[in-house]
Amino acid sequence: MSSVPQQLLDRQKAAVTNIAAAQDALFSGFEKLVDLNLKVIKATLGEAAETSQQATELKDPQEAVAFVTSLAQPSAEKAVAYTKNVYEIVSEVNNELLKLSESQVSQVQKNMAESIDQLAKNAPTGSESAVALLKSTLASANNAYDSINKAAKQAVEVAESNLAAAASATVKATEQATKAATTAATTATRAATTARKAS
Repeated sequence: MSSVPQQLLDRQKAAVTNIAAAQDALFSGFEKLVDLNLKVIKATLGEAAETSQQATELKDPQEAVAFVTSLAQPSAEKAVAYTKNVYEIVSEVNNELLKLSESQVSQVQKNMAESIDQLAKNAPTGSESAVALLKSTLASANNAYDSINKAAKQAVEVAESNLAAAASATVKATEQATKAATTAATTATRAATTARKAS
């Protein structure tokens, strides 16, 4: 068998392997998201039942205010945790796909370099400048790809940092809002109690 058909078969096999690996990464991520959502739904239903039971046992408005305000903080923290988990799963799938594409690009770069070298060996005399131009163009393209890849990785790092900062700010804002609501509700309850006693 000649080397050209064998090379084509090898490249076809590599392409099929890459497609299968990408599918595995995507389905694994999908499976993790489904699992996370099922866990969240199960926990939410259990918490709703427990919260409903606790709500039926409240005896006065002050208890009701304290109960309602006590629900806000954990809910915000759970929402932030859920968002972080989803982001981690998506990021993991993205990283796996990025590794696959980097591997494939590396292979294409290697194949192009080999093809140019083969062309240089078989090129007629006087075509050295054309071969040098091809090699220079390939090197420039490889450098451009590397620069773009580095910039993309830095953008991902910045996005992750911003997500962490936003999550922290959300939790802090919820804590402050919960404290303010608790203080306002307590003051209003005391004022209502005082007004009832005065009349």
